[in-house]
Parts: sequence; structure tokens; C-alpha cells
Amino acid sequence: MKKISFIILLFLCSSCGKELFQNPTTEKESGSFLSTETEVEEYVNAVYANLQFNGLYGLYMPALTEIPTDNTYDEVPANDDGIYGQLDQFTLIPSNLIIAAAWQDSYKAIQKANVVLNRIDNITYAVPATKEARKGEMKFIRALLYFNLVRLYGDVPLVLKETTDPNVYFGAGRTPVADVYLQIKKDLTEAIDELPVSTTQAGKVIKTAAQSLLGKVYLTLKEYPNAETVLMAVVNSGKHRLMTNPADVFSISNENNAEIIFAVQFASGINGNTEGSTMFQQFSPSGTQSGAKGHNLPTKSLYNLYTAADKRKGTYIDVTTSGIPYCKKLSLPTTVITDGGSDVVVLRYADVLLMLAETENELKNITTAIPYLDSVRIRAGLTATTALTQDDVRAAIDLERRLELIGEGQRWFDLLRTGTAVTVMNKWFNDNGILTTIDKHNLLMPVPQGQIDTDPSVKQNEGYN
Repeated sequence: MKKISFIILLFLCSSCGKELFQNPTTEKESGSFLSTETEVEEYVNAVYANLQFNGLYGLYMPALTEIPTDNTYDEVPANDDGIYGQLDQFTLIPSNLIIAAAWQDSYKAIQKANVVLNRIDNITYAVPATKEARKGEMKFIRALLYFNLVRLYGDVPLVLKETTDPNVYFGAGRTPVADVYLQIKKDLTEAIDELPVSTTQAGKVIKTAAQSLLGKVYLTLKEYPNAETVLMAVVNSGKHRLMTNPADVFSISNENNAEIIFAVQFASGINGNTEGSTMFQQFSPSGTQSGAKGHNLPTKSLYNLYTAADKRKGTYIDVTTSGIPYCKKLSLPTTVITDGGSDVVVLRYADVLLMLAETENELKNITTAIPYLDSVRIRAGLTATTALTQDDVRAAIDLERRLELIGEGQRWFDLLRTGTAVTVMNKWFNDNGILTTIDKHNLLMPVPQGQIDTDPSVKQNEGYN
């Protein structure tokens, strides 16, 4: 495997994403680039385009955060050199391609965001508010990526400046989790003040996206009063609502609807079929589509949790004629099978409501929590919850998050946040006759071996040496 550096020195010019967020099509020297508003705007689009890389929301991030859980599994673990199977069976090795790509592509995007933030104050914008918005967008994206990294790997290198000399960071090692979280909160707090309440450009970050993500950060850190404040700001903004029918949430003809707070944009049939993702093919059961790999398929036990009255059954999740469950949140590409046009949802209003329910329940405001939970249940065609105690409401929220957010890359992070990953997964393995057990070392992914080879001060996580 090639050595992987978390510092990206060259301006990468590959084309990804919808036309709005393509990388620049010609290579330019970074030293003389970014001297005008037009060039900054081009570079900002390149940061968004990096989110569509395979290591992030183009393929691997949903797999990383679903397959190691009771939500999904890998149909044929040996496929693709076992890189997905290792996630499924908790046999990860530091040279795993998914682990390496998630790390590398995150730091590529962080470097580009740092470049913008380092230079934008010296650039004159025709509309000053646009400059402020771009700063907020870059801080949101940087915070999102570090939030993912710190939850996946634990301590990680915290790079906040544009990197022109790699030697500056060699030997620095990994930054403690607590310090990374301080920066994440700082970025998102500043972004909330800088971002607009709305945008005419689909896929751009707005204020409620930063508030929603900050609420998730606070919830993860168990800072419940802070989580309540920012999540309520999203509700009170009036910007978002639940779609009346679950079928409308992920319809490819209804993307960027009022329920979607932030999504990574993809499209079929653009620029020679280069602007889509391969997820529909990769995450379809074997034999159902050309080249389908059967990665990240919903477990049968999860499918069985949906009742007949649940509108999400057959809409979010369905089964093949042979009874294999699959997720329906990704649409069949209109061109070739590897050119999927479905956006990848990162934040949406149903998640905010369920986070608010969890926050209020943890604050012991149980009667306040239940209506947020019920709003998602009732939209799905279910009756109001019968849960009354804090423990029962906690369990009801956990179940509802599984049923509502399947395939959206939330389950592993939910298990980590609630401290239930080891117990839940060991019970699931036992109940399904799988001879696997995990312990606390499995709660973090291994640091990519290439990164350690490049900079020995970056030490491996416990249990992966």
C-alpha cells in the first residue's frame, strides 16, 4: 500500500459531484491561485466535491458506520478482498482500504477547507455576506470531518492551517479527543453566526445545518442543555418539516426537500456519467443488478422489526423475491449502474426530532420528549408510543432511530454515543449464532498502516498492533 500522508500539498483537480460542486478542470499553482473571488468560489466548490470521494460520502462512510452494527451486514464477506467483510466480522486490519480511504479523503478535504479559511480574508468579495457564508461553510465541513474522524479513530492529528511544509506536522502525533472536540464546537459555533438562513444553491450549507450538527456533537458529549438549545433553534427556525409521506423523503425527483438539512449531492447522466456514485450497485443484493456486490445490506432481523402498518416497510426497506432485505433510499441510476444519482443525506429533520427526544429524555423531561418521538412514528403510520418511563422511552427512541435512519450511517455512532455497542453487538452475534465477540478495543477503527509508516509518531490504536 502506498504511504498515506494526512497533508495534501497539491491542488487536486479531479471532477466529482454535480456541476455546482465540481473541482476545477485545470491544474493551477496553489501559490498564485486564490487571488480573486472567482478563484475562491472555484476552490470552495472543490471542497464540496471532496465530500463525494469514495472514502467519504461517495461509498465508504455509510458502510463504515452501518456494517459493524446490527443494522446491516456483508452478503459475501470475501468479496473485494474482504474489506467490507472485515467490518462485518470485526477482523479489521490496519491496511484495510476502507479505513485508509476514509482517513486520507477526510484530510484531503480538511486541507482544502484550511486553504480557503487561510486566504479568504485577503480577498475582496462583491457581497461581503457571501464571504462570511463561505467561511461558515468551510468551518462546517471541517467540523463534520473531524467529528467523523474522532468518533471512528479516537485521537487524530488536528490540522487547522494550510499545509505548505509537511515537516511541520511530522512528529506531532495525535491530538487528544477532548481537544479535537473543542475545535469542532468552536468551528460550528462560529459557522452558525456566519451562515445564511437559506440559499438558492442546492447542497450549500445553511445555518440550521451547523445547528443540527452542533446539537449532535453536544448530544454525543452528553452536554444535554446545550444540545437542547441548538436543536430547538432548528425546530423554531421554521426552515424544515417532516414530509407527509416517507416516500417523499428520498425520491430522486424531490431531493433537497424541506426535510433535508444537509446532503452530499450526486447526479446521473452528467459529464459522461462521472457525477454519480457507485453505492446503488455496491449496496444491492448479489444478482439483482449488474455487478451488484451485496455490501451493506439490511439484516433480516432489522427488516422484521417493521410492522405491517409501518409506511417505511416497502419504502425505506424491502425484500427481493428470494427474501433478501435491501435499502430503497438509493434510486436505480438512469444511465449506467455505477452512476447513481441519489444524494447522500447527512442531516435531516427526522434525525433532529429524534435527537431532541433523546436530549429531553436524558434531561428527565419525559413528557416533553415523547411528542418528538411520536411525530416520527405517526408520520410512519404508527400509533403514539406506549413508553412511559425514562428507560422505556430511551429504548423506544433507539428503535425508532434504527427504523427511520437505516442506511444513513447513524447506527454505529448511535451505539458509541449510548455506550451500548459491546453489549448490543455481542447479544446480536449470540442471538444469530455468529461466533464473534467484541470488546472495548473494537470501538475504535485501526489507524491506517500507511499513516503510521509515514509518521511513526502517530501510534496505533490498542488491539491492532
